[in-house]
Amino acid sequence: MNVHQIISSIAAVTLSAVVVALAAGKPDAKPAGNTMRVVTGDNAVSVYTGDSERLRYNYRGVPFKPYLRQIVSPNGVGILREAPSDHLHHHALMFAVAVDGVNFWEERKSNGRQVHRSFTGVRDKRSGGGLRTGFTELLDWVAPKPRGVLLTERRTIEMHGRDTAGASMLTWRSRLALPPGKKTARLTGAHYFGLGMRFVPSMDTGGRFDNATGKDGKVVRGTEKLTPATWCAYFAKADGKAVTVAMFDHPGNPRHPAAWFTMTRPFAYLSATMNLSKKPLTMSADKPLTLQYGLAVWDGHVQRDRIEKAYKKWATSPSGTAVIDKK
Repeated sequence: MNVHQIISSIAAVTLSAVVVALAAGKPDAKPAGNTMRVVTGDNAVSVYTGDSERLRYNYRGVPFKPYLRQIVSPNGVGILREAPSDHLHHHALMFAVAVDGVNFWEERKSNGRQVHRSFTGVRDKRSGGGLRTGFTELLDWVAPKPRGVLLTERRTIEMHGRDTAGASMLTWRSRLALPPGKKTARLTGAHYFGLGMRFVPSMDTGGRFDNATGKDGKVVRGTEKLTPATWCAYFAKADGKAVTVAMFDHPGNPRHPAAWFTMTRPFAYLSATMNLSKKPLTMSADKPLTLQYGLAVWDGHVQRDRIEKAYKKWATSPSGTAVIDKK
């Protein structure tokens, strides 16, 4: 056996081990080193690098909506807060709007529910941007009886390997469509409806927002603002450790750039919105709605030009579009 045959044999064995680990869904059945992998549990799906959980997504045991429970910085600092007592419906990083008058943001008996149906599998990919690992979930947006399903969603979350940006980074993609027999759907909501993020308590004070334009947005009430920009960032300290959190709006999104909702009192909040409170959006059966956002978390307070560079790379590289599934 020559050298090339030996290398090929080793690669085949390694690949087989990775496939077995993914199929088993067990943290102890994993490849060595810094390879990312997806682990699916009874109630959550996680992305690990080595022994470290980098991302966790809760999909079962959630009465109203699946959501991203946690993502950590490269140094392991968590930034997301789950169901604080002041707003129990704030679930870390969550996506919700109102559909045909049914509110999917708040959580009361009269509100809608996003119901997990299945995962279509996990995907591990390599490209010029490095290793990326993700999963796709199928959901139904269900109104209280007797109305039934108002929307279907194909939600893909993909975590990127560390690249020159030096951040923990993910892409969130939601493809919204109408169920069979439904001709239209009208999306509306409060000025903060969209992909929203609640931070850990230590980040509620002393933080600062910035965006790609460097300008303040329009005040809605109190410290609440709406600012159109390609990205928006929050600089704060999580349990005494400086972090920078930035959200990106993909150029292919409807109404790009996003209208970023920000607030600093009585707590900090960031949300990517389509400004539905001012301009409702009507979907039709022949035109599904695709939304794609990025999230980057750095250790330390990084410069604006570094965020801009990361945004442009994400928005123009395959890592920003590779999760799109034509099915």
